[in-house]
Amino acid sequence: MTSGKARLKSLPFGVGANSVGVEPVFLQSELRGKKLVLSARGDWVAAHANEIEPQVESALKKQTRVDQIEIDASKVKRVDTIGAWLIERLKRNWESGGAKAAIVGLDPRYKVLLDEVAASNRQPPVPPKRETPLADTLAYIGMSAAESWVDLKALMQFLGHVMVAAGRVLMRPWSFRFTSVVNQIDRVGFRAVPIIVLIMFLIGAILAQQGIFHFRRFGAETYVVDMVGILVLREVGVLIVSIMIAGRSGSAYTAELGSMKMREEIDALRVMGFDPVEVLILPRLIALIIAMPLLTFIGSMSGLFGGGLVTWLYGGMPPEVFIERLRDAISRSTFEVGMIKAPFMAFVIGLIACVEGLRVAGSAESLGEHTTASVVKAIFLVIVLDGLFAIFFAGIDM
Repeated sequence: MTSGKARLKSLPFGVGANSVGVEPVFLQSELRGKKLVLSARGDWVAAHANEIEPQVESALKKQTRVDQIEIDASKVKRVDTIGAWLIERLKRNWESGGAKAAIVGLDPRYKVLLDEVAASNRQPPVPPKRETPLADTLAYIGMSAAESWVDLKALMQFLGHVMVAAGRVLMRPWSFRFTSVVNQIDRVGFRAVPIIVLIMFLIGAILAQQGIFHFRRFGAETYVVDMVGILVLREVGVLIVSIMIAGRSGSAYTAELGSMKMREEIDALRVMGFDPVEVLILPRLIALIIAMPLLTFIGSMSGLFGGGLVTWLYGGMPPEVFIERLRDAISRSTFEVGMIKAPFMAFVIGLIACVEGLRVAGSAESLGEHTTASVVKAIFLVIVLDGLFAIFFAGIDM
């Protein structure tokens, strides 16, 4: 009479084996002289991967010296990609040791799958080259320089399109979209006044407070008026307003044009015979160039008011003294320098915002990336432009 253990082994795979706690056998080995026969059976699928893999590992650890390996798959019922990789792993392991391996008895339905797996990953993966921190830094600098050159070329090319569109409008003034310009002036100009007034008021107040705090040590509180007046009218006013407009209106331009690009509205304009630069870009640029000097003037006046209020309440300087000292400290050229910078900075902000908007691809991620790039590049170029103007005006003694 056979034992219970023997009866369990004689049961077909999958019939009652798991129910009594015996792990099913998916792979058996038999040594026939110099030939090793590996008999596979059952379902070699992902559902049984945790049971099949230890048996494959056990077969691979055997150090039997053989010349030929035969993987008998005649009793394999089903094979998926996981099972095919495990069978191929057996074959490749023994072949790497110099033995001849072959798979026999496999259902023809799975031959294509085994052939695809056998043809994959024949070359060992190349380990990544380890770079030194210096090499990584130099590579990053080189890639950034190359990207900057690409951005500069795109900016110059777009500037040419804008100039051509402006030339057409000058030749055909009746085609100019005045309504669009008025709408954009309202959006980027009038609606930005409250935040510009608030920020510049705080900037003027902070400059005056810090000036009084430090100049008081030397008994030179009156020179605070000179500092606030020159900085606000000549440098800080136009610079802060430009940065605010780059973050507020520049990002809005990029997002609007990028959304139109994603919805193919710009392509639709071309199909209808309209130039997108003339219809969408030119009104925005003109509105920004008109609105920036006005915002700069309003912001500068707000900054002077904030500085005057702090010098009165914190420094004890009456308003009439502040105004009189301000009249002596600044000249007409001080005011002109700040106002001259404004339209140039507006043009740079609008140009970059529109370029980045038209470079948006067809995904929300691309829209976010280009909107961020628009603000960062605009602020960077505004600061660079302010430095160039400072050098220029110092050179002409203005």
